Amino acid sequence: MAIPVSVLNLVPRRAGDSTAEAIDNMVRLAQATETMGYQRYWIAEHHNMPSVVSSATQILIGHTLAHTHNLRVGSGGVMLPNHSPLMVAEQYGTLATMYPNRVDLGLGRAPGTDQMTAAALRRQARDVSLSFPDDVRQLQRYLSATDKQGFVKAYPGIGTQVPLYILGSSTESAYLAAELGLPYVFAAHFAPRFLDEAAAIYRQQFKPSTQCLEPYFILCVNVVMAATDEEAAFLQTSHWQSVLGLARNDRQPLQPPVERMDGLWQADEQAFVRGFTACTLRGSENTVTAALSEYRRSYQPNEIMAVTYVYDMDKEIESYRLFKAVADQAA
Repeated sequence: MAIPVSVLNLVPRRAGDSTAEAIDNMVRLAQATETMGYQRYWIAEHHNMPSVVSSATQILIGHTLAHTHNLRVGSGGVMLPNHSPLMVAEQYGTLATMYPNRVDLGLGRAPGTDQMTAAALRRQARDVSLSFPDDVRQLQRYLSATDKQGFVKAYPGIGTQVPLYILGSSTESAYLAAELGLPYVFAAHFAPRFLDEAAAIYRQQFKPSTQCLEPYFILCVNVVMAATDEEAAFLQTSHWQSVLGLARNDRQPLQPPVERMDGLWQADEQAFVRGFTACTLRGSENTVTAALSEYRRSYQPNEIMAVTYVYDMDKEIESYRLFKAVADQAA
């Protein structure tokens, strides 16, 4: 049975490209995946990272909505500690008013950056991430019906009912998503360690809500597909180089693939990169079909969200095309 598939895009800047070209590539990928039949297209929020240009996420979402037709576009996610829930409700309420039934609001607990940058974003020293559950509830209220409001209201925002999704890379977020009866998106593409436990907690603890009567689990994984396993392995080295830069705090633009990683990383660095990217569907159609079947058996996701780091945009789009074909034929 086919499984719905979606896209997560960090809007990477490729070596040799400008910021404007990275944004153009973001739109090009959205248009291509919309044509292919992808369900949603989410844009991540990161700050103080020269390798990605997704800091002003809501502006990029609006730009993507304006250049597509039916594709759901949203945040993957809004890092709520960086923002006032009221401002988020106003911004996404405005987007939902302009583009009805096309806006998603994924919410994350982490700042999406380092501690110094997080402090600069908040303009205060206090860590507000502990208030994340209350902030989510407040945001729900701002976006709900008129009779649910308090004195402070979101204009626009009231009544838009923008669907909320809890993003997470740990078990803590699984408990919250279950308690609030919201869809849960697990970031296995960079944090596979707690995947098994988080997925089980979410399903076991889930409480029905007006948004979801049953659990809805989205599994986010890396995907690199090509005509052959060998080509896909070659293409993946661009992502590996990026993760290696993360380990070294040397965040360069997405680099061209290399024939061999030997000589580029030390043994401990190789272990870190491979662990970081352990949840990757990589290879040809046959190889990924078998791997996807195993993921579905193990985690029973309602949807797969793919994030793909390929240097050549044509090859990246082809990877998404191949993955959509595999998902449509999945057993």
